[in-house]
Amino acid sequence: MTRSRVLVGGAALAILFGAYNVTVVNDRSRFPLTTTAAEASGERDAGLPRGSELVRLDPADFTTRIDNPYFPIRPGDRRVYRVIDSEGLRQRNLATVTHETKVVANGIEARVVHTVVTERGKRTEDNRAWYSQDGEGNVWYLGEEAREFENGEVTTTKGSWEAGVDGAQPGVIMPAGPTVGLAYRQEYAKGIAEDRAKVFSLRERVEVPFQRFRRRVLLTKETSPLDERGFLDYKFYAKGVGLVLGVEVSGGSDREELVSFRRGRG
Repeated sequence: MTRSRVLVGGAALAILFGAYNVTVVNDRSRFPLTTTAAEASGERDAGLPRGSELVRLDPADFTTRIDNPYFPIRPGDRRVYRVIDSEGLRQRNLATVTHETKVVANGIEARVVHTVVTERGKRTEDNRAWYSQDGEGNVWYLGEEAREFENGEVTTTKGSWEAGVDGAQPGVIMPAGPTVGLAYRQEYAKGIAEDRAKVFSLRERVEVPFQRFRRRVLLTKETSPLDERGFLDYKFYAKGVGLVLGVEVSGGSDREELVSFRRGRG
């Protein structure tokens, strides 16, 4: 997944989380900046792919009707996020679930989510990501077309990939039955996109401009072996809404918070 980052030193996690009323924000031991051996030994995969593992998926088992409670996307959904970096620079991310679908190279039909990133009113990124849900309720991430802009011109398409092309493999963006310790890959295109995630908690609370979520917020820990700076991101997902907050705590210090959410009619 493409993301904007600002390089800083070790982030003060309690400060980053404290502004958002997250449960136990002052206990740094709950949100480590690295993965310990004990933590790794407790990971479970529940049959979900990890690393570069090959998967064979049956297109007949998939649907573009995505109703996973932690990642519901309905055509017409419109989510606006505000991203603030360590220097106070703000971005606006508008994510729209389109009525479009795409059959990716591995044969699966996917829903297209269009995200436009702007800074000071100027477009800096324009991405189209592809998602589909299997019969068990896992939401799979099947690739994206990523474009970055400067002065209105495309400067790079770095981060683009498609499952089934040049060895790229699909990943899971949200498991059907998340449990603490569940680990899985989110994407795999060697040297391009290798994000991984692990379920960290199912009992968080969080407050963002859109709304206060008082219980049962899912928290995941995301890493990437491609980032030499030691990228580490914590993301919070609320039932019926999806991603509500993302905080980088290593390799950057961006905060992405949900400002508004308008549900589509399908």
